[in-house]
Amino acid sequence: MKFSALKRLLSIVLSASFIFGSFTVSYAASADTLHAGASSLLKETVKTQENESSLYAGVSNVISDAIAQGASNNDAQAEAVDNDNDSVASGKDEYGYKNLGLADVNDYVNIRKKASSDSDVVGRLEKNAACEILSEDDGWYKIKSGDVKGYVKAKYIITGEKAEKKADKVAKTVATVTADTLNVRAKKDQDSSILTQVAKDTDLTVLAESDNWVKVKVDGKKGYVSSDYVEVSVKLETALDADEVKYGEGVSDVRSSLVSYALQFVGNPYVWGGTSLTNGCDCSGFTLSILGKYGVYLPHSSSAQPAYGHKISASAAQPGDLFFYGSGSSISHVAIYIGGGQVVHASNERDGIKVSNAYYRSPICVVSYF
Repeated sequence: MKFSALKRLLSIVLSASFIFGSFTVSYAASADTLHAGASSLLKETVKTQENESSLYAGVSNVISDAIAQGASNNDAQAEAVDNDNDSVASGKDEYGYKNLGLADVNDYVNIRKKASSDSDVVGRLEKNAACEILSEDDGWYKIKSGDVKGYVKAKYIITGEKAEKKADKVAKTVATVTADTLNVRAKKDQDSSILTQVAKDTDLTVLAESDNWVKVKVDGKKGYVSSDYVEVSVKLETALDADEVKYGEGVSDVRSSLVSYALQFVGNPYVWGGTSLTNGCDCSGFTLSILGKYGVYLPHSSSAQPAYGHKISASAAQPGDLFFYGSGSSISHVAIYIGGGQVVHASNERDGIKVSNAYYRSPICVVSYF
C-alpha cells in the first residue's frame, strides 16, 4: 500500500510537471509570437513615420519654393518701385538723357547740395541747360548735369515732351577739341594767321564744315580748325560746377586751387628781386613762385615768361593765366588772372601784393600755361 501510494504520488507529480512544462512551452511560443507581432507592428510604424517624414519634407519643399518665388516676385516689384522713384519721367534717350529736364529760367537756377533753399550751392543750370532727372521729392528734383549732382526746385525745370521739343531747338552742333592745344586760324589754311588757341576738351560752336576744316565761333570771332583735331556732335548745355560759378566757365580744379593759393598772400610786401611769398617778392618772383607750385617753372623775368606758354586772347583768359603789361611791345610787369576781370600781382613797394582790375593797364599779351 505504501508503495502503491508512493507510485501514485510520483505519477501525479510527473503529470503536473508535464502539464506545467507544456504550459511553459505554450506560453513561450505565444510570447515569441507576440514579440514577432510587436516587432512587425513597430517596423510598420517606423515605415509609416518615414513615409510621413518624406511627405512632410515634400510639402516643406513645395512651401519653401512658393515662399522663395513670392520673395523673388516681391523683390522684383520692389525693384520696379525703386526704378519708378528714380525715373520720374521715363522716356526715350534724348541727347544722351533718359529723363531729360531743361532749365526753364531767364538767367540761371542754383543746384543745391540738399533739397533745401538754405543748402550749399554746388553748381547752376543756365537757361536751357540740360539735366538727367533722377527722382522727385516734395517739389524738388534730384538731378545730374555734367559733373554736377544735386537738387533743383522742380518748378524751374521742364520735362517730358515739352523738354524734348525745346531740346531740338536749343541743341548746338559743337566741335570738341581733342588736341592738347589747337590753333584757330583766320582761313582754311595751315599757313593762315592764328586768331587764338584753345585747350583740349573745349567745345567750339560749329558754323559750317567743309574740306577737312570746321568753321567755328570762339570769343566772338569766326575762324577755322582742322577736322583732324576735333569731334563734331550735337549737344545740350550742361551745368556749371561750383568752381566755374566762382571763377568762370571751364575752370579746372588746378586753376581754382592756384587762384585760392595766390590770394592768401595778398597784403604781403613787394621786394624787388625777391621770390618769397611771405617776406617779399617782385612781380615775376610772385608768378614764378605761384605757378611753380603747380608744375609750371618760369624764369625770374617778366619779359621772358611769355615764351614758356602759349598766347591767347584776353577774352579767352581763365583763372591762372598771366597778363603781361608794359610800354609798346616791351614787357615790364606780370599779373595772375583770377577771373571776373581781375588780377592778383606784386604791384609795387607801396601796395605790395594786391588785387586789381585786369585792365587797369592795357595788356600787351595774355599767356596760358595749362
